[in-house]
Amino acid sequence: MRVFVTGAGGFIGQHLCAALQAGRHEVLTEARGADVVVHLANIAHARAPEAELRRVNVDGSLERAREAAAIGVRRFVYLSSALALDASDRYGRTKLAAEQALAALRGVEVVVLRPPLVYGPRVRANFLALMRAVARGLPLPLASVRNRRSLVYVGNLIDAILRCLDAPQAAGRTFAVTDGEPVSVPELCRRLGSALGRPARLFPFPPWLLNLAPPLRKLTGSLELDDSALREDLGWRPPYSMDEGLRQTARWYLDA
Repeated sequence: MRVFVTGAGGFIGQHLCAALQAGRHEVLTEARGADVVVHLANIAHARAPEAELRRVNVDGSLERAREAAAIGVRRFVYLSSALALDASDRYGRTKLAAEQALAALRGVEVVVLRPPLVYGPRVRANFLALMRAVARGLPLPLASVRNRRSLVYVGNLIDAILRCLDAPQAAGRTFAVTDGEPVSVPELCRRLGSALGRPARLFPFPPWLLNLAPPLRKLTGSLELDDSALREDLGWRPPYSMDEGLRQTARWYLDA
């Protein structure tokens, strides 16, 4: 299969292109001649002005899909976000708006995947900061947090994308994708510590005070996804457990 990946140089894009090549797919440098376009290239944080988020995430995504339809690409796989379900998040609002615009498009099969926080080798941003803190043995005020968060290891996300390249029943559908059972942040820290060979140092602190700091609010809130449609309708199962994903991520971090 001939596949064009936008955002191929990013965290997820690098993993996807490697998996495509390992699976003997042809990774193209442009959309012309492609059977499938996988669109990853969006602004992935909410610090940008909302107008810029809409220009890239909504207008840019729709433009890429229209171009794909015009040159005869069969399928357009769009990587959205679990935050599309959160109307209070401006990044999430642009992801939902992009989903809605793509749903109205004709001439190409659109498949949407909604991952929660993605982790794995070469991860950046909040997950890397948390892993670094655990690895350094820093005390973390997270012991009292009682939340539930879905996560997805990048290897599991890539496997789901590969399944959506040609599954007939995926056309026109939106799927959540996760590792499975959600975890609390304290449990995540403990599992990370185990993978790093360094026990997480957690101490109790009022969660409502943590919520006053925007970076910590993302850790303390709950975000659970139901990926049963992907599992039942496409027969997908994550090839990696969360513990295995964390071990792979920790190995990369320690080697780097």
